[in-house]
Amino acid sequence: MTRQTPRLGPRLGPRPLPLHLAIQSLSTLSCLSALPLLRNGSLNLSPALQPAAKALAAELENLDPEAFTQAVIREAGNRLNGFVDGVSRYRRATAKNTPAEPPVVWQRGAARLLDFGVATTEAMPILVVPSLINRAYILDLSEKRSLMRHLAGLGFRPYLLDWGWPGETERDFTLTDYITGTLAAGLDHIVDHHGRSAAMIGYCMGGNLVLPLAERHPDKINALALLATPWDFDAASQAQRPVLAAAAPGLEAIIESLGMLPVDFLQALFVGLNPSQTAAKFRGFADLDMKSAKAREFIALEDWVNDGVPLVGAVARECLFDWYLDNTPGRGQWRVDGQLVTPEDVIQPTLVVVPERDTIVPPASAMPLAEALPNARSITLPTGHIGMVAGSGAKRGLYHHLGQWLAEVSS
Repeated sequence: MTRQTPRLGPRLGPRPLPLHLAIQSLSTLSCLSALPLLRNGSLNLSPALQPAAKALAAELENLDPEAFTQAVIREAGNRLNGFVDGVSRYRRATAKNTPAEPPVVWQRGAARLLDFGVATTEAMPILVVPSLINRAYILDLSEKRSLMRHLAGLGFRPYLLDWGWPGETERDFTLTDYITGTLAAGLDHIVDHHGRSAAMIGYCMGGNLVLPLAERHPDKINALALLATPWDFDAASQAQRPVLAAAAPGLEAIIESLGMLPVDFLQALFVGLNPSQTAAKFRGFADLDMKSAKAREFIALEDWVNDGVPLVGAVARECLFDWYLDNTPGRGQWRVDGQLVTPEDVIQPTLVVVPERDTIVPPASAMPLAEALPNARSITLPTGHIGMVAGSGAKRGLYHHLGQWLAEVSS
């Protein structure tokens, strides 16, 4: 049966839409309000922008000030209109079918194991673990952009752990419950079924989740791949830490009231990492032929971006406050089930993949993990966080290097 992104009525994205509209409106207004200050030389710029400002001032010396003002007004309007047009086109676009879902071979609470390699019964099993806050199908976005189907095509037996939407079973979960409970049980199912150890691949936060199991169960896990996995959160959140610290009491009140952190609040935090990114990509989408492959790929990926999952209360606190504010992993203080998580004690061969243009997990956050693991190989790829697994270059980039490495460790 063909799987489709569940949604009712028009698309909700880009989420949270009111925040995106506010950012673009304020950006336009601030641009226009800066013009008088630019003219009289009183515009207060950061030191990093001073050289560019001087160069701009030199170029404007021979221009008619009124003509320049009108040009800025037109450009600001065009940018705002382009963003609104792109959003409108996206929200009206026809829903795109995603690949048929493979068999579900195990389930516990909301979590399911999807078997992508039923035709390769004797192959090395691989358990692929995504983040808790995004849908797992980013790793099976389309027939052509599917890490899972690529691994199966190479002759491996890949399983995808779909965390699902947290329900009553997961309402009071901590990270320990997810790792030593659900994830460990899913791994046991695979190991028992195949009668041999498995490789594990963790994407983003999924890498943090698999690391404690690799440390504790080298008999069950024979190799480990960590894709864009954060570790030093001082590097990951240095610029955003003051904002997050200021927002922490409000976030705590929301978590306490609802028992979870809703999707739109999580999305708002990601928007803060790069506020201009959404506007740029929707302006680009507005210029595409809506029947083109690029437009279809944009819609599929954007549907996934806006199809997020809330974090249950205890996990939200651990991730936002313990990880991002206190940097417990990077300072060697993160505990799972009372035990410190120590990368230096992970003995399996490990591949650490770091996207160079990642704004969600900056390279400076991911590389310390590669340096701490005693048997790790690290590679950097010229891509971003999502493009690494589902972009146009994913097949010749991540898929190629990961497949080669898996072949080496399985031989």
